[in-house]
Amino acid sequence: MKLRIATYNIHKGVTSFAGRPRILALKQALAQLDPDILFLQEVQGRHDLNALRHAANWPQQGQHEYLAGDTHHAAYGMNAVYDHGHHGNALISRFEIASIRNQDVSDHAYESRGILHCVVPVEGVDVHCYVIHLGLFAGGRRRQTDALMQAVSTSSPPDAPLVIAGDFNDWTNQLSRTLYQNLGVVEVFDQPQPNARGVMQGLRRLGGLSAPIRPARTFPAMMPWLRLDRIYVRGFRVETAQVLKDGPWARLSDHAPIVTELHLA
Repeated sequence: MKLRIATYNIHKGVTSFAGRPRILALKQALAQLDPDILFLQEVQGRHDLNALRHAANWPQQGQHEYLAGDTHHAAYGMNAVYDHGHHGNALISRFEIASIRNQDVSDHAYESRGILHCVVPVEGVDVHCYVIHLGLFAGGRRRQTDALMQAVSTSSPPDAPLVIAGDFNDWTNQLSRTLYQNLGVVEVFDQPQPNARGVMQGLRRLGGLSAPIRPARTFPAMMPWLRLDRIYVRGFRVETAQVLKDGPWARLSDHAPIVTELHLA
C-alpha cells in the first residue's frame, strides 16, 4: 500500500507581511498536491477579525474544514485561544479518522502547543498519526519531545505503523537521535532513497558508518535554509521525499511543505 504524506505549516493562511489572506490559494495548491494524509500546523480554527476584514477571501468555516472540503476527513486540535479566535494543528485525511485526541504540551504561558493524535485505518491497518508543533526554546522542545515519546508509547502499540510530522523548530537537529533510539522511527530524508547516489555515501557504507542525520531545509520558504519541519515514520519504506519550494510554494506560507511517498511495510 502506497501513501502520499505531506506536512505543512500554513502560517494561519495569511502572508507574513501585511497579513493578506492566502487560504484560497492554499486550498488550490494542496488539491493539486493531492496527499492522502496531510499534517498541518498553525491552522486557524476561527478568526473573527479576518472574517470581517477579508469577507470575500476568508472561509466561513474553520480552515481545517475548508481545506478538507467534501472529499476528505478533518481533525483539529485547538491550542492557542484568544478573544477573536483560536488556532492549532490539524490532520486532513482521504481515509476516515477513527479517533482523535489533542494533548496540551505547552511549556509556558506565551506559547500554546499541542500533540494531535489521530488513528487512521488504511486497508485494515491502523496508522497512528501525530501532528506536532514544538516551541521556540530548546529546553521546552526537549520537554515536549519527552511528552511526545510518552504519548506514543502509551497510545500506540509498539509494532504499529506511525507517522510523526510537523514543525519541530529544531534547527540544530538535537532531537532526531532521541526519537530514533526511543521510538524506532526514521526521518524520511535520513532513510536511504532508492535512487541515492554519491561517493561519500558509498564510502560510508564501505566503512560501516551511518549517514549523518540531515533533515531538509524548509524555512524561510522563499529561500529555505533552516531545517525546521520533519516527517518521522515507523513501519514504512520511504520511496521518495522532497521539499516543495518552487512556484507558488515560495509565496503561500513562510514554511515550505514536505511531501513523501511511503509504502506500508
